[in-house]
Amino acid sequence: MPNSTLYAFILSFLAGISTVIGALIIFLDKHKNNKIVTASLAFAAGVMICVSLTDLLPNSFNMILSTNQNFPRIILTLIFMVVGIIISMLIDKYLPSENKKTNNDGLYKIGIISMVAIALHNIPEGIATFITSSNNIRLGITLTVAIALHNIPEGVSIAVPIYHSTNNKFKAIGYALFSGMSEVLGSILAFTFLSPFINEHIMAALYAIIAGIMIHISVYELIPGSYKNGSLNSVLKYFLIGFIIMIMSHVLM
Repeated sequence: MPNSTLYAFILSFLAGISTVIGALIIFLDKHKNNKIVTASLAFAAGVMICVSLTDLLPNSFNMILSTNQNFPRIILTLIFMVVGIIISMLIDKYLPSENKKTNNDGLYKIGIISMVAIALHNIPEGIATFITSSNNIRLGITLTVAIALHNIPEGVSIAVPIYHSTNNKFKAIGYALFSGMSEVLGSILAFTFLSPFINEHIMAALYAIIAGIMIHISVYELIPGSYKNGSLNSVLKYFLIGFIIMIMSHVLM
């Protein structure tokens, strides 16, 4: 295996494992304070909406067609985003809304849906990290740092609701790890057979679909879940903190 390929796998792994860093916040939550739930869910909503609006949808729009006509690009981007929303609605409909072992109805579902959405988001990130790092290791390192910075709050959004609904730290950390390791899955897919076939049109569709999933989760699950456990001012405050932190990570990227 060439050195550049090995380094690309290592960088994908480092980007993915950073979700576990965010998940470690559960060890500071010894008394399972509802304020932490409010903060983490609103924070995660800010992260996901920021990623969708400032990263996924603009990239989808720019990549979706090699034409100068804006109208069809906008329509196609919105169509794929709606597909993502529909996928998220179906997951929400068929995933159990309650963990029978606890009284934290809905939190388990929020954690699982967040894990699925972030895992789907991480797969194309892993593909991008692998391909970039294989061709330009310096640019790959920069990309890895930026992805790691915004994977940390994503780990928070998975681990806190899972921990509060199951009282199981191992499961919370494990779910966050599973989500992060989808970065590695993306790099494996890129290495084995996707590299020759991945093009801008496919990536554009994936980005818009994932944005739709994230927006639906944020509006339908995370923000209401946060408000249920806290005040409107707290929800807005932590939402803005998450949004601003993601803006800063994009600047570094």
